[in-house]
Amino acid sequence: MRSYSKEEKSWMWYDWGHSAYSIIISTAVFPLFYKAAAEDAGVSAANSTAYLGYAIAISTFILALLCPILGTIADYQGFKKTFFAGFSLLGIVATALLTFIPNDSWELLLVCYMFIAIGSAGSNVFYDAFLVDVTDDERMNKVSARGFALGYIGSTIPFIISIAIILLAKQEVLPISVTAASQIAFFITALWWGVFTLPMLRNVRQKHYLNREPRIVANSFKRLYETLKQIKQHRAIFLFLLAYFFYIDGVGTIITMSTAYGTDLGIESTDLLIILFVTQVVAAPFAMLYGRLADRFSGKIMLYVGICVYIIVCTYAYFMKSAFDFWVLAMLVATSQGGIQALSRAHFARMVPKENANRFFGFYNIFDKFASILGPLLVGVTAQLTGHTSMGVFSLVILFIVGIVILMRVPEPGTGQAVGFSDGHDDKTSGLN
Repeated sequence: MRSYSKEEKSWMWYDWGHSAYSIIISTAVFPLFYKAAAEDAGVSAANSTAYLGYAIAISTFILALLCPILGTIADYQGFKKTFFAGFSLLGIVATALLTFIPNDSWELLLVCYMFIAIGSAGSNVFYDAFLVDVTDDERMNKVSARGFALGYIGSTIPFIISIAIILLAKQEVLPISVTAASQIAFFITALWWGVFTLPMLRNVRQKHYLNREPRIVANSFKRLYETLKQIKQHRAIFLFLLAYFFYIDGVGTIITMSTAYGTDLGIESTDLLIILFVTQVVAAPFAMLYGRLADRFSGKIMLYVGICVYIIVCTYAYFMKSAFDFWVLAMLVATSQGGIQALSRAHFARMVPKENANRFFGFYNIFDKFASILGPLLVGVTAQLTGHTSMGVFSLVILFIVGIVILMRVPEPGTGQAVGFSDGHDDKTSGLN
């Protein structure tokens, strides 16, 4: 870490803290907690998985509507960190509230989960956009990949503590119920997320921005409209977004619904937690490996590799029947989930005009969020129609194929085809480029 600046390290620490949400709330403990609550209420496994998919779809749809305009406003001086802090606080507080929701209120659990998801994803819009403020184009692959790697490593610490508390409660070593142990895990997650948000708030500032002007909101809508009109001038950027829309849909769906899928296969909750822990550990070095290989072969080549791995994952998932199969699937996912996300973020950051990064990352995240609507809905509907979640997972293959075909038409940043732009506003770029 010595080779990284104070701003780069502070930016990475947010991934370290926020990733506790990704594994404990999004992937591991909460889905098991929710599935148990739904089962106790008499909801079938297929229906509870579908309802989880619908909740994810609704929350991401709400955020997708907000991302472009908030991102456009955040291009003005001082707004980026305000929005980042606001969404982070929403996610952290909502996570802490899970501690107080009884496990027999499965509907209320889903509502709270939706607020957490909005806070988490909303903060990531501005967190991702801060990449252009903390480093330069030559270091983006490395810094972005290291952030994901630290996220995987950092998330294992509260995850281990949470698993230990849950297992000790399950074996009656601790004088608390498994329900209470899970709720303690939710509080630990909120605390971990909050503490490691502080370096980002203290040490990272917006270096690329537009100077403030009267009627910021009205002008932001105007600038957003002008951006949409200028799509042809940003053909490379929007081609990449279209490719990203398809392949990240499959990635996000597999991440958010993997635990529910494993539960439907009859895999014990203890086995699922152990598998997810090992996945985090394995994913960290592979994320850094993707960053190094991207500097050697190009980020685009490594995106192709990651997408191909996910095609194999979806195909294998269709035939999965045992805990061993789930282990194999999890290790395949671990090799590429961090790398494909880190390099997508870095590739896009190198393509966009720095002073308008928030606006374009608003589009980046809206494509991400609308993709997250399609995937869970596809899995949910297919699960209910066929009674087998594996059919929904297998259907995601087509999205990866479409994504890789479109990505082949996207030029590398710096080839002269990713056109920058000016919309007549004064800007200040006291950054590193």
